[in-house]
Amino acid sequence: MGDAFHANAMSKLVNDYVNLAYIGKKISCHRFRHTCATLMLEGGADVRYIQALLGLAKLETTGIYTQVSIKQLKDVHTLAHPAKIERDSSQ
Repeated sequence: MGDAFHANAMSKLVNDYVNLAYIGKKISCHRFRHTCATLMLEGGADVRYIQALLGLAKLETTGIYTQVSIKQLKDVHTLAHPAKIERDSSQ
């Protein structure tokens, strides 16, 4: 077996690939982890599955990954707003 793979080595590897892709932003493993968890949540994944995937002991800790995008929040607001519901039912 090989040596342990440390977080710093993983971050360097990720940064090297991001630089090769000319994305123009500094990206970390943590950013990938956060993005993956957020996209899964927005896609309908249960927060307990995300908690297990991330290996977090407390559900409260998962809260930092459950920030909803502004677009999704606006979409839900538009769909659920009482004025829209009244308009739709009167047509």
